[in-house]
Amino acid sequence: MFESLSDRLQAVFQKLGGKGKLTEDDVREAMKQVRIALLEADVNLKVVRDFVARVTEKAIGEEVAKSLTPVQQVIKIVHQELIDLLGQANVPLAEARPGPTVIMLIGLQGSGKTTTAAKLALWLRKKGKRPLLVAADIYRPAAITQLESLGRQLGIPVHAEGTQVSPPEIARHALRRARDENLTHVIIDTAGRLQIDEPLMAELEQINAAVDPVERLLVVDAMIGQEAVRVAEEFNRRVGLTGVIFTKVDGDARGGAALSVRAVTGVPIKFLGSGEKVEASTIEPFHPDRLASRILGMGDVLSLIERAEAIYDEEQARKMQKKLVKGSFDFEDFLVSMQQMRKLGPLQQILGMIPGLDKLAREEIITEKDLKKIEAIIFSMTKEERRNPDLIKGRRKERIARGSGTQVQEVTQLVNQFRQMQRMMKRMGGKGGIDPRELMRRMR
Repeated sequence: MFESLSDRLQAVFQKLGGKGKLTEDDVREAMKQVRIALLEADVNLKVVRDFVARVTEKAIGEEVAKSLTPVQQVIKIVHQELIDLLGQANVPLAEARPGPTVIMLIGLQGSGKTTTAAKLALWLRKKGKRPLLVAADIYRPAAITQLESLGRQLGIPVHAEGTQVSPPEIARHALRRARDENLTHVIIDTAGRLQIDEPLMAELEQINAAVDPVERLLVVDAMIGQEAVRVAEEFNRRVGLTGVIFTKVDGDARGGAALSVRAVTGVPIKFLGSGEKVEASTIEPFHPDRLASRILGMGDVLSLIERAEAIYDEEQARKMQKKLVKGSFDFEDFLVSMQQMRKLGPLQQILGMIPGLDKLAREEIITEKDLKKIEAIIFSMTKEERRNPDLIKGRRKERIARGSGTQVQEVTQLVNQFRQMQRMMKRMGGKGGIDPRELMRRMR
């Protein structure tokens, strides 16, 4: 998300950086390029005008003119204005007192509401909550089946009453069940509807009146661009939105919808969703300051740390460290480490969150395809071969190559690189630590 905008903005600031002292004309020319970049990212025209006007006014002020690092001052101004545009601070989910907390998910057809409902339930459970999923889309039987299937996979209860009971009644019954079973959250998956579909919009108002949800979250496909603003305005008028969840953010390189919706409607963005898989790494709370940093190529280390903490196994990490120091780290350990890393999210997304590696992510020097190939080779080894790579010679290499759909040379290369890594880890571990930069250099 925001890749194209990020590239354009970084190019503008790089050009400014070569000028040393900035004149008013330099700033105005740069802001002209920023304006074009924002419009190409599909940001609302009024939002762009206001944003550029505010940045220009501050950037040609006395403080920037006298600064020894004027370009850094301009970047600082743009960063702060982006944060203000996106909402200044994270807005957490509201909690009902007393519970249960009712959350109603609404939006257009195909926006990803059902998958998002499951992701949100999983996220809440990881926070120690006890959610109940509610299948209130009676117009699409497949949605009920999908939600029930996701509930079984996650071990989260689903309340469904088929297609003959009205959605307001289903919501009422679900709320009663949640109270009886001492559940903390009720997540209502409503039917997709156009904002101009009067009967279905009226139905939303009826569900809202029936269970009085504390959260009315609009689920929006990030790829619909400025249409998201019109959709949000109408849904907000009818039911009073409390937040927005953007889905498929990994498929949208422009990101204009996120920059426009908050500014135009005043409704805060609460979550960003990516991918189709229902995993902890595919939904994250929205932090304006962190996203602003990503847009300007500064990375987002805090979000990466939070993801790592969610999947971190302290005992396993201690065992792994001992093996690293002894040099007994084998292919089975490597496979576990790689699978843990992939739980953090797509590789390019992880690299994009590390300061200075956003360009590396987009150049795809290391890709998901490379990781899958390594994984296939390791899966084609026997347990004995994984634990003792020295066994992998001759016919064993041929068998592994056939099993993984790779070439013998690729198997040989992986085994040789792994042996080098083992030796280097043992040597560096004995010196009191392993430098990740050295590790990456050796594995190239």
